[in-house]
Amino acid sequence: MGSIVVVVKREMGGQPKRRTKRNRPVPQCRNVFISFHEQDGQWRNQFVSKLNGRMIDCSVKIDYVNKVNRKVDDIRRVIRDEYLKDTTVTVVLIGVETWQRKHIDWEIGATLRDTDANELGGLVGIVLPTHPDYGKPTKHPRRIPPRLVDNLLGKDPYASLYDWPKPFEEHAVVEWIERAHSRRDRVEPINTLEYFAKNRRTDPLKGWN
Repeated sequence: MGSIVVVVKREMGGQPKRRTKRNRPVPQCRNVFISFHEQDGQWRNQFVSKLNGRMIDCSVKIDYVNKVNRKVDDIRRVIRDEYLKDTTVTVVLIGVETWQRKHIDWEIGATLRDTDANELGGLVGIVLPTHPDYGKPTKHPRRIPPRLVDNLLGKDPYASLYDWPKPFEEHAVVEWIERAHSRRDRVEPINTLEYFAKNRRTDPLKGWN
């Protein structure tokens, strides 16, 4: 598999055309599910803080996922029927070990299912500054969660991939969320991979097999 070209709409940095705040449309406040590795919790907290009032955070409680006495089917049901309920976009924060985590694979999979409990959700990947491919025009696909990769390929992919913005401009990130929200009705997602049975233990820099 080759590299993935990152399609970044450069609302921040460089010399983009800017609309004045007076002329900018105000997107709706979306219910956003944030999928992240617990070691990247600081980035999740920054994301929520920066978008305070621009989104509703519906992240899963990591302590629930990590409880050893929870059955796999029970965790997946709670993620799908409770934490993803009423959310319309999932944002995956991608650090160096994110692709290894089973609960992130389950969360992405639940996002791509249209059920009575939760409707199909838009999907956005954001590569964190801690990731080895951060800032590069292409990303190694095996360092990104495989279910997300499936939805980044092709001429009209369901999902979008961006680098964590520096500086962090809230309006631009809200527009990423809005684009993902609108694509739900126009593009069919891919959700055919078998779910992770457990966390992967191989070298995170080498990626998944």
